Amino acid sequence: MQKNDLIELIIEDIADDGAGIGKYNGMIYFVKDTVVGDFVLAKIIKQKKTYGYARLMEIKEASPIRVEPRCLYARSCGGCQIQEMEYQKQLEFKQNKIKNVLVRIGGFEETFLECVLEPIVGMEEPFAYRNKAQFPVGRNAAGEIVAGFYAGRTHNIIANTDCALGVPENKIILETVLSYMKEFGVSAYDEKIKSGLVRHVLIRYGFDSKEIMVCVVINGNRLPAETVLIERLREMEGMKSIAVNVNRKNTNVILGDCTRTIWGEDSIVDALHLRNTEDFCRLEEKTVYRISPRSFYQVNPLQTEKLYSLALDYAGLTGKEIVWDLYCGIGTISLFLARRAKWVYGVEVVPEAIADAKENAKLNGIGNVTFLTGKAEEVLQKDEAGEMMLMADVIVVDPPRKGCDKKCLETMLRVQPERIVYVSCDPATLARDLRVLCDGGYEVKKVRGVDQFGHTVHVETCVLLGRK
Repeated sequence: MQKNDLIELIIEDIADDGAGIGKYNGMIYFVKDTVVGDFVLAKIIKQKKTYGYARLMEIKEASPIRVEPRCLYARSCGGCQIQEMEYQKQLEFKQNKIKNVLVRIGGFEETFLECVLEPIVGMEEPFAYRNKAQFPVGRNAAGEIVAGFYAGRTHNIIANTDCALGVPENKIILETVLSYMKEFGVSAYDEKIKSGLVRHVLIRYGFDSKEIMVCVVINGNRLPAETVLIERLREMEGMKSIAVNVNRKNTNVILGDCTRTIWGEDSIVDALHLRNTEDFCRLEEKTVYRISPRSFYQVNPLQTEKLYSLALDYAGLTGKEIVWDLYCGIGTISLFLARRAKWVYGVEVVPEAIADAKENAKLNGIGNVTFLTGKAEEVLQKDEAGEMMLMADVIVVDPPRKGCDKKCLETMLRVQPERIVYVSCDPATLARDLRVLCDGGYEVKKVRGVDQFGHTVHVETCVLLGRK
């Protein structure tokens, strides 16, 4: 077989990135936008010796688990890799993904994982769940100013102001900004020629507070006719903050270093509820957080409540424990833990996040928490021999996608807490780090996935480890 050949195949499995897997003449082909059970016609776009990649050309016979996507741009956008799959089957896919990666990368026995792997926690409504959206602004082929999302693996903007995963308020805000730009001749940024003013529109929405923040990212110092845009946006119910962020750099990073509030507050507030982990329905204590344009805050608050409640449950706190929360961000997990622990130490390398964390502790009247800036192995107090003076009964770690730093893992093993709770957004780096921790004297007690990102291939995982 060679490039551009047409082949017919039945999709038998699905890869970690959401592409369907089928066989033709004994060779494996990966076909994006297909689901298990589809009988398809596909065109080969890349041929290797033992496998290939093909583009879906026609669905000859649809799978029983295929559904009509709610979004018209689901296939071209690339943000929702599996929206065409029935939701319960999405959950099965993510459960299997966690298990398979732990076997393949972590070296755990499948029979062992069947004993510790708990059912994945799904959503009641897997649409309109995102509290944050970042829309690039540019021009389409006809030269019209548009906002939307980048097509998969490109920087070509698909015009879409009404993403099915975002809140309805996004559409109103984007159309207001676009209308203002057209009326006053405000240019959109062009990545190719590095010219134009408006680059992105960042929107945050508080699911509990109903407060709204809009931040316009510009390649300049200020917006023309700024007061007009302010007047139009502030009419929206819940609008609390309108800001401009300056980003003049030739970079894929969305936000620049300077943010200026042009109306309202510098931040919005939102709250997360502690949930009973037996059914995740009953709401208990509420923790309030102040969120700025640069704050890291989980994008799916309803599922975040379930995830953090699960982490707190796994921590097994009785009120006597010293807890470390590593990669603590703005203190979201730390403040959950502080309600049950004797004392919590939150550690984070980003100074702005620590400042937000301290403010959030004050906001909630929580005094049994200390936030420290830096890496865990560097900032926690040591004696003259370099040994940790401050021990931990429980360590909770929620690292970025790349997983834990090697020295962070070494520090955890040296401290030897009774329990480690690992919250992960990437099963592959989770599996790698779990192997290090288990080789260092710990064993996996419980594993549970939480679907934070419905219709995508991503999944959060919460793991409890105990000292052997």
